[in-house]
Amino acid sequence: MKKRLIGILLCILMAASVLAACGKKDEETGSKGGDKTIGVCMPTKDLQRWNQDGENMEKQLKAAGYKVDLQYASNDVQTQVSQIENMIANDVSLLVIASIEGDSLGTVLAQAKEKKIPVIAYDRLIMNTDAVSYYATFDNYMVGTKQGEYIEEALDLKNAAGPFNIELITGDPGDNNAKYFFDGAMDVLNPYIDSGKLVVKSGQKDFATVATASWSTENAQTRIENIISSFYADGTQLHAVMASNDSTALGVANALTASYTGEWPILTGQDCDIANVKNMKAGKQSMSIFKDTRDLATQVVKMVDAIMKGGDAPVNDTKSYDNGKGIVPTYLCEPVFADANNYKELLIDSGYYTEDQLK
Repeated sequence: MKKRLIGILLCILMAASVLAACGKKDEETGSKGGDKTIGVCMPTKDLQRWNQDGENMEKQLKAAGYKVDLQYASNDVQTQVSQIENMIANDVSLLVIASIEGDSLGTVLAQAKEKKIPVIAYDRLIMNTDAVSYYATFDNYMVGTKQGEYIEEALDLKNAAGPFNIELITGDPGDNNAKYFFDGAMDVLNPYIDSGKLVVKSGQKDFATVATASWSTENAQTRIENIISSFYADGTQLHAVMASNDSTALGVANALTASYTGEWPILTGQDCDIANVKNMKAGKQSMSIFKDTRDLATQVVKMVDAIMKGGDAPVNDTKSYDNGKGIVPTYLCEPVFADANNYKELLIDSGYYTEDQLK
């Protein structure tokens, strides 16, 4: 009898040991997500960067053990609203949303809040709703600052007499980030415009006038072609174009190629899209801001993990981002600038692109 009891106890201890080992193995192999599904909403597949963001997010969330429902909304607000409604109805555990328009999701996100589904605003701050738990992005004001400083240095504005001619183009007026980009650049450039060292010959300087619907390359090209024909067709030199991102910069480059006969101006950008890196190599774009979406995806996965474990997500800014309903705790990743001199180190050596992609 005693031997039999000892045998039973040994079996129980062995079973407990196996279960503990299995649990430890699951933890080590990253299966902590269990059956939890994370809804990831991206605005469009039309811009290269959103495809990369979505792919990086999905890959890293799955590696962390989560199921992923990744949707693209074709830059249509109602489509994005419907996608979010479906995710909420399907009881996703958390939503990561890169909004098309920051002001258009308040009603649908009220449903998420009612069901206690946390929301992380991804790269674009979602406005006028108290349903946003956190915000993850790059330092968007710094993006614009770096673009402005690049122009400042390239034209040697601190020392040169000037005047230099500049034109301005930014992104979609419904994208909250576009204002941060523009303000960052203009805080550097405005003192030179006010002093007359920089001249905007078109007179188009305010955000609403220089904004570009949907960040469209075609819209950017049309506007810059009109500016060239009206103000630079007589051989007047255009020294710089401050473009807030690569899709608008591509439109600018297309317009310059089609109708501008002067010396090629300084041209800024953002996102390091393949076509724009090729333009940098060819001397048609001076720089682009590199925002490594792998880093942002990594940070968002850490935030998701912390929230799913019942804790607070890691943030590094609790003062700057007010969405109209209050300050949204934010994690900011730092952008860097790329140009023809350092693109290889930043983009190829890091594995972001291959040599063949940039040929």
